[in-house]
Amino acid sequence: MKAYLKNYRQSPRKVRLVADLIRGKSVADAENALTFTTKRATGMYHKLLASAVANAQHNFKVSADKLFVSAVTVTKGPTLKRIRPVSRGRAHRINKRTSIVTLVLAQGTGNHKARFKKLK
Repeated sequence: MKAYLKNYRQSPRKVRLVADLIRGKSVADAENALTFTTKRATGMYHKLLASAVANAQHNFKVSADKLFVSAVTVTKGPTLKRIRPVSRGRAHRINKRTSIVTLVLAQGTGNHKARFKKLK
């Protein structure tokens, strides 16, 4: 049960901050965390989470309360290269970065953060 978002126009570093908040949480807890987080990427994650839940319900006939966010990966997408003129006839490059986001849901009760903790 996956959902993808390709070529999202925000840098992967900023998008990963929000991904770390919802990884391992149940769908209800993830939506709650996204509602009260003040980052630009939360709106995109709301839509992506809703799409993944709709995919699970339509394709696999699974209820939304039995799902949790098992994996969220954010990878680098294509970079748009722009030029900014500066003094003395020179130009500096501006990289407008994009992200590719993959959200994976799995069946379970949620709160599976223990699986993602590093071993000491």
